[in-house]
Amino acid sequence: QVQLVESGGGLVQAGGSLRLSCTASRSILIINAMNWYRQAPGKQRELVATITRGGSSNYADSVKGRFTISRDNAKNTVYLQMNSLKPEDTAVYRCNAHTTYPATYDYWGQGTQVTVSS
Repeated sequence: QVQLVESGGGLVQAGGSLRLSCTASRSILIINAMNWYRQAPGKQRELVATITRGGSSNYADSVKGRFTISRDNAKNTVYLQMNSLKPEDTAVYRCNAHTTYPATYDYWGQGTQVTVSS
């Protein structure tokens, strides 16, 4: 089992920055992928960024060039650095750990609210 705890959300003006953190109760080196999702009211849940066990990363087109996902393996922590924030980035951001061993499963953090004012 993996427990995930997020932090770093808050209120920021457009153009500002926030850094989200997600700390796992297990080594992230044995998790296939760590992901950040977001969901705004009335909107479809969106995969924002992914970092794989091998260290490769991917981003949604809407955040490319503005967001960066990174990790600190010693701290079992994944970060999402969000720069040049826009009002449309407002959402609940949730950390996800996708595992395939010993079973295929998705673990979720509790979510952290990000609000960007214009």
